[in-house]
Amino acid sequence: MYERSEIEKAVRVLKKGGVILYPTDTVWGIGCDATNERAVRKIYNIKAKTSTSLIILVSDTDQLKKYVSNVPGVAIDLIRGIEDPLTIIYKKGKNIAKNVMAPDGSIAIRIPKHPFCHDLLKAFGKPLTSTSANISGDSTPLSFSRVSNEIKKSVDHITAVDKYGICRSRPSTIVKLHDDGEIGIIRS
Repeated sequence: MYERSEIEKAVRVLKKGGVILYPTDTVWGIGCDATNERAVRKIYNIKAKTSTSLIILVSDTDQLKKYVSNVPGVAIDLIRGIEDPLTIIYKKGKNIAKNVMAPDGSIAIRIPKHPFCHDLLKAFGKPLTSTSANISGDSTPLSFSRVSNEIKKSVDHITAVDKYGICRSRPSTIVKLHDDGEIGIIRS
């Protein structure tokens, strides 16, 4: 388990527009306030990433509805029915930093089941970006020890949670919801 002070430290950094290194339900990630365009820009700079969309994490379906224009019933069914980490691409995001969304306005969101991640999202009260803690093109770190020193030096805070564990061996499944009710698998 973790100490409550770890949540409080991370929330303080996030509220100031900082970037954190933290464990998620999939891999070690770097994240920031997904409603803060300046903080999101820091993530792109750290990762040397040029594309303009990131996965975001929310605590639950109530928070999800604050950041998605329309949450279809099939999305709720998928969230409740699938145990493995699942990221869903929704047609239109709202109340979120523009540089988190894809150019077409769509947004990729996951509700993590990782206890620290979930509690952090609840305490922060806003969504977080979630992108693997690596420079774009490098391998994804499955443990804290595999996160490069370059990444560790670039963030404003490193959580002291799960530093000796190993994450899942793969990222989340990503599906896209289409207007006709069909579900497209982007990554499995």
